[in-house]
Amino acid sequence: MSLVDEIKKIPPVTRFLCGSLLGVSLPMMLQIVSPYKLLFVKKSVTQNFEIWRVFTSFFIGGSGINFIFDLAMIYRNSDDLESRHYAARSADYAWQLLLAAAGILALNIPLRTSIHTRALLIALTYMSSALAPPGSQTSFFGLLTIPAKYLPYLFVAMDFLMGGPSAAAVSISGAVVGHLWWWGVWDTGSLRAWGSAPSWLRSLMGERGGVAGAVNMGGVHVIPPRREAPRTTGGHNWGAGRRLGD
Repeated sequence: MSLVDEIKKIPPVTRFLCGSLLGVSLPMMLQIVSPYKLLFVKKSVTQNFEIWRVFTSFFIGGSGINFIFDLAMIYRNSDDLESRHYAARSADYAWQLLLAAAGILALNIPLRTSIHTRALLIALTYMSSALAPPGSQTSFFGLLTIPAKYLPYLFVAMDFLMGGPSAAAVSISGAVVGHLWWWGVWDTGSLRAWGSAPSWLRSLMGERGGVAGAVNMGGVHVIPPRREAPRTTGGHNWGAGRRLGD
């Protein structure tokens, strides 16, 4: 089977995220494009109309092993969300992800953050962890096994230890947006109306109908995982690339 066929198996929004990370980061790492041209600089966006900086600031990965980690984590968490919780509703996922990115940007402008990749990764991690079946465990490189719901907080703690308060603040902004996303769309449903993709986006992605935060499969309504009765599931091996709870 060809590489193209394998890529086509990846859900569309997840494919776009991973492709964007590669498309923005690799030219920068190969020194084809200056990193400064990709950073979010408010003055350049608002006065010089360099709008692309808003987009590229979410897809500037680290270098070396950090880039591989960023790519793997974005793929893992986004694929889990789009394949499981937004199955056949990629338009809703794309729309809610766009709103989450706007929230991250709004929180980070006062922090004068120029790169928003980490915040986006934390938001996706928070959502994937919050929607994991109750009792799910995750193994952190085989060194530490913790409940899946605590994974985003572990990332925040790591960023604090490695980058100080400023790095932790960026990660916290992602966790805040992730929590609002989960709480508003999946838990209470108070923001569900906002999370329903507009008709033009559904048409663009070839979808019809759908309700944000609810999944219908074969006429069976699937309740968001956090409202299910607690149960124990198998552990998760991070390095294997499987989803939480498998």
